[in-house]
Amino acid sequence: MNKLSNYWFDFIKQEINKDYFRKIEDALIKCEYYPSNNKIFEAFKLTSFEDTKVVIFGQDPYHEEGQAHGLAFSVLNNKPPRSLINLFKEIKSDTGKIRTNANLTDWANQGVLLLNITLTVKQHEARSHKKIGWDQFNKAVIDELNKKEKPIVFILMGNDAKEKAKYISNKHYIIKCVHPSPLSASRGFFNSKIFTKTNKILKELNEKEIKWWD
Repeated sequence: MNKLSNYWFDFIKQEINKDYFRKIEDALIKCEYYPSNNKIFEAFKLTSFEDTKVVIFGQDPYHEEGQAHGLAFSVLNNKPPRSLINLFKEIKSDTGKIRTNANLTDWANQGVLLLNITLTVKQHEARSHKKIGWDQFNKAVIDELNKKEKPIVFILMGNDAKEKAKYISNKHYIIKCVHPSPLSASRGFFNSKIFTKTNKILKELNEKEIKWWD
């Protein structure tokens, strides 16, 4: 596992010392939450600021034991939750290729920053940390990414993620789609072709395309 790059390390150190982050820390002290404390910033460990060329914003981490490990949609136990299964279905429909590995670390290593709207969630309670301060943290992340000279691709999945579009510089590319949750996937996630759309943009930017499949 890569350690935090100097850039992300300095950025996170600065954010956790701000007043708003105390509200996050207070909320975490009071409950059991996922992912574990040492995995909250896993996405930043695996995808450096310099290498980031795609950002995926999901909703919040999986809220059951043995699932969340700091990368949006990814699990380590290779038992994909239903939202991840729907991602796999769209990969096959969109690219013609198959993915079965539920651990998305390979995406992170290719420059895909896998973030959720909230970086933590209370055990067994979806969306439970939506209002504790992570929105301000993620705005700060976007502000930093706006400093990159080369455009990057933001994939915003679901209504909460789409709200982040207003913070994204117009030099970047934004792809919006429905969240792949079983409750919403059939209302616009399937056939969204987000994977080939992203690779087409990367090709136009002379960036290496993402291998989304196994």
